[in-house]
Parts: sequence; structure tokens; C-alpha cells
Amino acid sequence: MKVTCGTDIIEIERIQRSIEEIGEKFLNRVFTKQEMQYCESKKSQKYQHYAARFAAKEAAFKAISWKLKDKYEISWKDIEIENDVQGRPKLNIIGVDLRDIEDIDLSLSHCKEYAVANVTVLSH
Repeated sequence: MKVTCGTDIIEIERIQRSIEEIGEKFLNRVFTKQEMQYCESKKSQKYQHYAARFAAKEAAFKAISWKLKDKYEISWKDIEIENDVQGRPKLNIIGVDLRDIEDIDLSLSHCKEYAVANVTVLSH
């Protein structure tokens, strides 16, 4: 068994500024349509949710980077964060051979200023 972990923290204000200044170009480069729909549904807290998903993508990249030939093998939208029926966040990773990965766990958290994500991967 092999366990790998990725963690990322980001200032919510950085994501908010990027969305406000760059707008759709930033959103469409980093987030899937489903992610944007979810975050926009959070109204006044949408920037916290965007930031948490941004951190989750960074953390996921760190946790699975050992499977990649180079960092350009995967893009922002190849990692999608969605919620299961109980509202727990989960990762969908597209375009990466995941056959030897048994489980991926994602934890997100955010407060007024920061969002953080942790991804743990169990493989054989």
C-alpha cells in the first residue's frame, strides 16, 4: 500500500480578485460548469466555495503528481469537485490512469479569510 497526500491553502481574497478582475476567462480556465453552478448557488459565500475548490485542485495535483509524466499532463478542469448525495465533497479526475488507486479522500474547509483542502490517495 502507498499513501500520498496533498494539501493547499489559499486566501479567499485572491480568488475573489481574480474572478472580479479577470471574470469569465479565469472561471472558464479553472472551473467546470458544474463547479461554477454550485459556487454561484452559495450567493454571498460563493468566493469561499470557489477558493475551496481551487485549493482542492491544487491539493489533488500534489497527491497524484507521482502518476504524471510532467505537470502539463493535467489541466485545471481535469480535476472536478462535486458533492455526493450527503453533501460531502468528492473528486473526479479525468485523463489520468487511476487503475492502481483504491481510494481518494477529500476534505475542504474555509473561514472568512482562507480556504484549505487536503487530498489523501491510497494506492497499491
